[in-house]
Amino acid sequence: MTAEPRSRAQRRRDTEHRLNHDVDVWVATASPDGLPYLVPLSFDWDGETLLLATPAHSPTGRNLAATRTVRLGLGHTRDVTVIDGDVEVLEMDALPKERGDRFAARTGFDPRALATPYRWFRVTPRRIQAWREENELTGRELMRDGRWLA
Repeated sequence: MTAEPRSRAQRRRDTEHRLNHDVDVWVATASPDGLPYLVPLSFDWDGETLLLATPAHSPTGRNLAATRTVRLGLGHTRDVTVIDGDVEVLEMDALPKERGDRFAARTGFDPRALATPYRWFRVTPRRIQAWREENELTGRELMRDGRWLA
């Protein structure tokens, strides 16, 4: 039996809980010529942006730097949050030490200590959708143009 659909306000609370407590996110990018690429990466949420780190010369790193857009997926297929965002590319030393420390503490991974050149990728959500079942497809949009709707 399918549960009753959640209100938009409840979906926002659930999404914010997931952003504050989950550690990994699916990162979908595409190359400038449209070749798709999907990987899981760890992230940190500061209440406004998601911070990711990946090797600068990996397919994901190259795609994020070239297109400056990303689609992120949190949760599983029967309780999903999809985030479309704008990407800011930062060199490792451009991020304040405290923010890098926070990322490392939350994720258990510190890219600043690696020999492979990494970059930070700060994602500002522009659109967020969340739904569980078909009965939540209506009203799944929680954020539009960077503004919460609930």
